[in-house]
Amino acid sequence: MARKVVDEPSEDVVANAKKDRETKRGPFARVSLFFKQVITELKKVVTPTRKELLNYTGVVLVFVVIMMALVSALDWVFALGVTWVFGTPAG
Repeated sequence: MARKVVDEPSEDVVANAKKDRETKRGPFARVSLFFKQVITELKKVVTPTRKELLNYTGVVLVFVVIMMALVSALDWVFALGVTWVFGTPAG
């Protein structure tokens, strides 16, 4: 199972955010800040184990197959209804 890391803001983070909000930044400083924040968030990402990855993949594939069957069944039912209401095309 993946590790669960609780992301609680510390007082330093809150203080830095307030200070950053009060100061006006130039466009390059804003882009730089954005990339720093992106890198910080990417460091929090937890890679799943091989077993978890295979389990998640299996769940997604089963869900997709079920949804395909449901949509196909509804398509068939609606096609029967349209054929019953409008009849078969003369051709």
